[in-house]
Amino acid sequence: MLQAVLIPTEIQEMSLADPVTTCLSPAVHYMVCKLGFEIEDSHSVHSIVSENGDVCWRTIAELVHYRESDQNVDYIKSVQLLGPLCESVHLHLQSLTMEQFEVQYSLWFQWTNCTELLLEVFAALDSMEATGIALSLMKLTSCLERALGDVFLLVGKDCPFLLRDLLASQELAAVFGQSVMNVLRVFIGSPYGLNLRNILWHGFASPQEIPAKYCSMLLILTAGLGQLLKVYLLQTETILVHRPYIAFTNLKELDVFPDINHEALSLTEELAKISSFVLKPMLTFWVAALTAFRQHRYADCVILLLPQLETGLRLLFTTINKCPNRLLTAESSSLYTTFDEMLTKQLNDKEINQLPLILGEPSMEFLWDFLNHQEGPRVRDHLSHGEINLNEFPREIANQILAFSVTLLCRFSEVEELTALKEHTAIKPLISCASCYRSRFHPIARLKKQVLECMKSISSWPELPIVPEEQIQEIPGLERSAESSPCISMTTEILSQLQHHLPQNCYILDDLMNNLLSEKLLVQLCNTHICTLYCPRSVLEILVVFRKISTQCHQVSDQVIASTEMRYKKWINKILRSRQRHNYLRMLNSIKFLSPVLRLILMLIILELINIHTVCEKNPCDYQQYIKFLKSILQYTENLVTYTSPEKNKWDESMKLTHKALIKIRTFSERKLTLMQLATQVKLS
Repeated sequence: MLQAVLIPTEIQEMSLADPVTTCLSPAVHYMVCKLGFEIEDSHSVHSIVSENGDVCWRTIAELVHYRESDQNVDYIKSVQLLGPLCESVHLHLQSLTMEQFEVQYSLWFQWTNCTELLLEVFAALDSMEATGIALSLMKLTSCLERALGDVFLLVGKDCPFLLRDLLASQELAAVFGQSVMNVLRVFIGSPYGLNLRNILWHGFASPQEIPAKYCSMLLILTAGLGQLLKVYLLQTETILVHRPYIAFTNLKELDVFPDINHEALSLTEELAKISSFVLKPMLTFWVAALTAFRQHRYADCVILLLPQLETGLRLLFTTINKCPNRLLTAESSSLYTTFDEMLTKQLNDKEINQLPLILGEPSMEFLWDFLNHQEGPRVRDHLSHGEINLNEFPREIANQILAFSVTLLCRFSEVEELTALKEHTAIKPLISCASCYRSRFHPIARLKKQVLECMKSISSWPELPIVPEEQIQEIPGLERSAESSPCISMTTEILSQLQHHLPQNCYILDDLMNNLLSEKLLVQLCNTHICTLYCPRSVLEILVVFRKISTQCHQVSDQVIASTEMRYKKWINKILRSRQRHNYLRMLNSIKFLSPVLRLILMLIILELINIHTVCEKNPCDYQQYIKFLKSILQYTENLVTYTSPEKNKWDESMKLTHKALIKIRTFSERKLTLMQLATQVKLS
């Protein structure tokens, strides 16, 4: 298990080191902040944009320079040449009122499905507030990426995940033209160009380092793309279809921290000003995030916070791993130090990453849950790729991200003023919650949830309406399944072996069938902490099989509940034929014995899960046998789903299948018990 260690001296002294003035490497800083200002040229805005708002792509594309050697884009020369043009566009937009801008351009923004957002970007440009412009640029690039992905799907099938791959695709070149795509790549999508999206979304650029004219230029380019797309759609007689937004579901599962109130927000602003987790050039981002939360702009709050979380963690990462140069942007995006690398177990040179040891398991599990796990909210991915409706972003998620950020502000600072703040009634509960966080979206956590939901479903069977016993006895020729009695005795035998594998505080002496297979005991076992970080592939393979078994068991339960309720109604209404009545009663007889067997399988899954890391340390031969056993149980549950379906209704066959499965489980249990006894004898000797 990963344990948080004492904060090393170098972390404690972060705030005492030379203050960081930029996170952009010299080359990137020059590219973004200076290169586009070197040529003092002027362009008539009418050569770029007509009076009615038509964008002249030829004028823009002619300024993209290409290397003579290979005819690839010369990004340095292109930025230099496009700089004055961007300035002209920016001045033009500043001369327009909101009404004028809306009249000229709102029609051409409709293809993005984000017209309102783009009008807000114009309003931010008009205010000339640096943090607001940086936020607008982040939202604009994510919106543009999503819209370009929709256009890609007019021609292609699988939309690239990365913006740089999307912009380099032949599909978009076929719609807009290669010269147009090259213009876009100068601004976004290429690590060799301005790369505005990445340096903002990954927290490298401060608000003051982003020239407003580049935001203005991207706004005009977005309108120009809309104009080109209209021509393409008319020529091809096609319609652009927008993919639906992704909605966050099960928000209760994301509810970790208590609500952040106004007092906590004020304290957080004070924390940000004195915490060494915050780089001073980035402080305005933190203040803007808190303001957005106060104003119920929850998407804006998280968009501002996530890059700053990444920046603060990168500062810790580079300090504790003794690679301070990696705090800055690299010259290639493949070498950026981002969340992806910071959360891994090992560095590129195979050295152990020290950041997880410093953060501790709870914080690492929170970060993996909210950012990486496939079944988690993956907040950063969905926001940065434009997959979320920003107007409907839930307060619950913003609250969690902000609360977690507060705990990091507190933890990684040794300023004396922080002591009192950490103990404040508005802050202390947040720190407490963070210290005991457990993963909710790792496959282990999802399996536990699945198993408990399945057990709850099976536990409801006794409440199902059934025909009174006296009516059953009146049915002539009814035969009990010959497999029922052996199933009961074998289940009891397995349970007696199973209790030896229970934790000591769960040992049960009597009534094994009811006590050992109870929902209460299963909940107790599921509360056992299991390390989820950096599970080896063997563990993940086993989890896949466990989850499939649990899913099949739940499907059986759903079918039993549906069939029982439907048949009972038909029995009461006397519309079952003789053969159907016999089949119904065979079903009632069968489910009495299926219930403990399915609960037994669920209990086995959780007991094996508790020891899963030990199981995966088996030698390859034993491991393969183990997987083979699990797959045989999976096969049983899949067959059971088929036999208990309304179409099949093969209850006698279900009991025969169950008997065979129990023999396999008993053999497995006996072997495991023997190995455990041998291990005990060896230990005693």
